[in-house]
Amino acid sequence: MRKNILLLCVICIWVANIGFTQTSKPRTIVTTDGELDDVDSFIRMLLYSNEYKVEGLIVSSSQWHYKGDGKGTKFTSEMEMTKKMYGERTELRWPGEQWIYDLVDAYGKVYPNLIKHSKGFPTHHYLRDRIRIGNIDFEGEMAKDTPGSDFIKAKLLDDDTTPLYLQVWGGTNTIARALKSIEDTYKNTPQWDKIYRKVCQKAILYAILDQDATYKKYIEPNWKDIKVYYNSNQFWSFAYFWKRAVPEQLHPYLEGKFMGDIINNHGPLLKKYYSYGDGNPPLGEIEDIYSSMEKAKKNQWGSFGQYDFISEGDSPAFLHLVDVGLNNLENPQDGGWGGRLVQSTVTPSRWEDGDAASDFNPFTQQMDKAFAQTRWIPAIQNDFAARADWCIKDFKNANHAPKVSVASKQLSVTRGQKIVLKPTTSDPDENNVSLKFWQYKEVGTCKAEVVIIQKGNNAEITIPAAAKSGETIHIIVEAEDDGLPALTRYQRVVLTVK
Repeated sequence: MRKNILLLCVICIWVANIGFTQTSKPRTIVTTDGELDDVDSFIRMLLYSNEYKVEGLIVSSSQWHYKGDGKGTKFTSEMEMTKKMYGERTELRWPGEQWIYDLVDAYGKVYPNLIKHSKGFPTHHYLRDRIRIGNIDFEGEMAKDTPGSDFIKAKLLDDDTTPLYLQVWGGTNTIARALKSIEDTYKNTPQWDKIYRKVCQKAILYAILDQDATYKKYIEPNWKDIKVYYNSNQFWSFAYFWKRAVPEQLHPYLEGKFMGDIINNHGPLLKKYYSYGDGNPPLGEIEDIYSSMEKAKKNQWGSFGQYDFISEGDSPAFLHLVDVGLNNLENPQDGGWGGRLVQSTVTPSRWEDGDAASDFNPFTQQMDKAFAQTRWIPAIQNDFAARADWCIKDFKNANHAPKVSVASKQLSVTRGQKIVLKPTTSDPDENNVSLKFWQYKEVGTCKAEVVIIQKGNNAEITIPAAAKSGETIHIIVEAEDDGLPALTRYQRVVLTVK
């Protein structure tokens, strides 16, 4: 009996010390201001909610959307663009708070079908119980505790030590208020150093732009060790600017012929997805340039057809959490469906896009600050179409992603050496799976080109004679099935030159 107890204790200690790996679901809290592109991102996020653990859904404000305090208090934005566009306001383009409940309720209607495809989807009641209203009165308001900030505070202080990804789809003010409340409670107490380290080790902010001033004015100077993933360029390939950011050859994946069927024929949740010319005016908008075809044909973002994609600028924040085999979750510099972010040379706790995270765009033959996100659009959009099918079809009539594995994801190699990769594949729908091997040159430190000779599902790779000791080469093994729509998964093999 004592041996069994001892064995059990050893097992428990071993489990407790495993730590966080990509084999466990990442935890996340979404903060959102409810803009129309947040609505569209939110719908897609729900369709992938089996891939991560949704800890909270928080309504917050931003420079573009705030409720006002109901007292007629006038407010002028701290952000120069918003200040010039809107001047003094008592509220700004506020969509209300009901929209988030309505979307979760619509999710509840398709949930019984979604779980035919994956048992990991959270229930409607689970998600509804995690909705909170945060700091919404004004842009950047963080003076008072709110149900949303209190919820975030509690999650940051709980006993779960795994990373908590705080998605910032609007302003950072509700997160800032949670952190300020922690500081007010523990600063100048014996627990402060421990609490500070705990929060900084747990919290990871994935921010789409700065949409208020609270990160720069409060979070950065007071919580300098919190990890921040900052996307200010790559998100454009999934945002309003997409017609200019995405190569024309990839536009069909975002146009009405592709999107219209997804939106209109896949149940009540996707029916709430905003698209051009859909006759559905976005909540809170002062000037609706989207719902009528007359304005969709020519507006500030370009010329669009009916049911063309409008924007999901915040989707990279949760796509980063979806494990498609690229091992990007703990290595944002390596790139994945959420883009590629490089560690700052000035602030080590911050990862950013920009010039340092540019990828070569084969369509323009130039380095492109958005292409680290854009390159995945066909696979991401086909995957979205499959998730739409999951809302209405049973398992045998829908497609599901193939699986690909390699014997080792890390290999030591020598200059001039030839190695052979022999991946194995399987497919839950018994579809055929084809493989493609390619070098992600922008990610590896070895810039010399490897020679890849594919023979069936194997690939012979010759290490360049010019490779230097310590350099890395990233080989992506891309597996695509022949189902409808075709779905893609990956493995990344990192070769280190001895």
